[in-house]
Amino acid sequence: MKTDANVVPLTKATVLESPTSPAARLPAALAQVRDQAAQQLKQNFQGLFENADDTLFEMADRATSNAEQNAFFEAMRDLRLKRKSIERGFLQQLFEAFANLNQYDTGRQPDLDVVSFDSLTLVQNDELEVTVALDAMVARVMSRDAKALGQLTTRFNALISQKLDDKRNPLGPALLSEYFLCACSNLGVEIRVKLIILKLFEKYVLTGCDNLYAEANQTLIDAGILPELKSTPPRRPQRPINNGSTVSAEAEDTLTDDSQQSVQEVFGALQSLLAQVRGSLMPRHAQRTDALPISSNDLMRLLSHLQQRTQEPVEVADFDLREQLEQLLARVSAKSGKARIVGEVDEDVINLVSMLFEFILDDRTLPDSLKALIGRLQIPMLKVAVLDKTFFSRGSHPARRLLNEIASAALGWVDQDDMQRDSLYQKIEQVVQRLLSDFVDDPAIFSELLTDFIAFTGDERRRSELLEQRTRDAEEGRARAELARLQVEQALNERLLGKTLPEVVVRLLQDAWSKVLMLTCLKHGMDSPEWQAALQTMDDLIWSVAPHEDPEARLRLLELVPGLLKALREGMTSAAFDPFSTSEFFNKLEALHVQALQRFKHSPGETVAAPVEDAAKPDENDEPLPLLVLPPAEEAEAASAMVEVVEEIILLAPGQTRSDEPEVVLPEDDEALLQVDSLRVGSWVELQEDEEHRLRCKLAAIIKPTGKYVFVNRTGIKVLEKSRNALAVEFRRNAIRLLDDALLFDRALESVIGNLRRLKNA
Repeated sequence: MKTDANVVPLTKATVLESPTSPAARLPAALAQVRDQAAQQLKQNFQGLFENADDTLFEMADRATSNAEQNAFFEAMRDLRLKRKSIERGFLQQLFEAFANLNQYDTGRQPDLDVVSFDSLTLVQNDELEVTVALDAMVARVMSRDAKALGQLTTRFNALISQKLDDKRNPLGPALLSEYFLCACSNLGVEIRVKLIILKLFEKYVLTGCDNLYAEANQTLIDAGILPELKSTPPRRPQRPINNGSTVSAEAEDTLTDDSQQSVQEVFGALQSLLAQVRGSLMPRHAQRTDALPISSNDLMRLLSHLQQRTQEPVEVADFDLREQLEQLLARVSAKSGKARIVGEVDEDVINLVSMLFEFILDDRTLPDSLKALIGRLQIPMLKVAVLDKTFFSRGSHPARRLLNEIASAALGWVDQDDMQRDSLYQKIEQVVQRLLSDFVDDPAIFSELLTDFIAFTGDERRRSELLEQRTRDAEEGRARAELARLQVEQALNERLLGKTLPEVVVRLLQDAWSKVLMLTCLKHGMDSPEWQAALQTMDDLIWSVAPHEDPEARLRLLELVPGLLKALREGMTSAAFDPFSTSEFFNKLEALHVQALQRFKHSPGETVAAPVEDAAKPDENDEPLPLLVLPPAEEAEAASAMVEVVEEIILLAPGQTRSDEPEVVLPEDDEALLQVDSLRVGSWVELQEDEEHRLRCKLAAIIKPTGKYVFVNRTGIKVLEKSRNALAVEFRRNAIRLLDDALLFDRALESVIGNLRRLKNA
């Protein structure tokens, strides 16, 4: 072709460029394609981010719980904050991919992971969903724009030194999706939100790939690169959407449609695990070679027959679903004269549901009284699974969610509860009875019951959360008071312990002034001037009643007493101390101060002025103090009674008693302490109180200042309070265990998968 001369020098020149400047090695035509594509993709990202808020807000508005709603709101905030970094990271990877096109030693771009069901576990379910979602997105672009992308890849190969395929094309849907996933790696969102964001990426970015490829191909054609290739077919008509932008019909699939492939493949993986052990784990009875499998509709009729028989309460341990079905099949075969069996797919479903319920009924997290109720749901759940195989993998399946919601609500239930009077038990019983009596073959009943049950538990949760918050507030208030009490104890002991002082002063400081200090500490804090002033008043009082020989002390006492009395009176008034006791104290304090002044030697003829009770009121502009008036002898004698403080002062709150038993101290690396430290607010535990009684409670608060762990029951009422060490002791004697609050169905499925894999590898 006549443009060869234009192409070859470009290719040769790229090989000779310095490896330190990859951008320089890129042919000019490819650089132009790259820049145009980056600009177009950047515009598409604008549409993604502008519509992400509306989409996530709508999802939050339809959320069925506060936690779910908060997850969407947090995702909105996270996406706004990281919008620029996501866009920048995406474009950076795009530019790096173009820069590596003409390097001989370039590393292969990582391909999207292929789903490996050998490693399937519940923990990996999130990755599996993302991988399958990406595969579905890429497949839709390829089914729509494979020809245009193929032409673009061919033109790229005419310009670069290495072989390129569609999957490694920097503008191919596989790598574009990979760029976006990597750019979003620091988004702290759960899998459901991540799938929504991926759907938005497909809707606003990948949907524009046909225009992207058309423009890129035209740019290369204009540069003389393989113009003889036939042009790509025209773009499909687009339909307007609410925000004024356009989107192709294929991009309007819902998230549920996108996940169909994922869930079907997961069920297929479970079938492959069952196939390895079907003969040994669940042997089928001897069958005639001419036995015919019954249809799924016939199986549903048999299950409905069994379902009617389980409307009355039965012992779950005595009910074997597979055995019951075999007996029914034997009767059907005998009646028709033809041997009938369950088809392989339906048999796998039956076995999976049976294994799931075996785990559920053995689960220690569920109370025994509720296991009997939940066990009666086995047939309705089996019928749903026969109708819809996505039941095993789609976390949003209404039947699966209903089972999880019931188990979560029952987490705080204890068998000692009055079942017949408890609203939760009655609600669960209503749900079970409704399914057994009304569910035939329309799964919509599960959505109806799920909505109703979530509304019920939402009301219960709001009431319990309100009580929990009140409990936390009260405990935090108690903790602040306890800290203040300890500070006051320390201040009193530092000043009184080991000293001999007038009994009235010691009693005042311990009984009255301690309350003033408590209020000051709580109201103003220990770093406040008010706290320091209250301590100074206490120091001044102690000094004023202590014996002094220094003549200058007399002058200081005369100057100190009026302000001291005023500060004492104001403090005791603020603490609402008994006014009669206050008056008695001031009378005795007056006698002590008079005695202190009399001890000082003074020159003959000097008049001694002594403070009286009214000395608390005057200021420096008042008239001189009155001459000394001696108190009655018996009052002075009572005030001068001395006491030595030899025991540490301990202040107790009203109604509080201090245990004489020392708390067990464990080393910091003790395993039981590590178990306590692993507890989080919201964790459920079961405490064995005695041989017959168990207490289920939730950790509502960890009061860090006092180290107290506060637990509430499922209604939000405080039922237990223990220190960190006391909890560790309970763990050491196996009297307390942590309840697994993960979703019941998901834990059961994880256990089944693990057991099947172990049997397969045995």
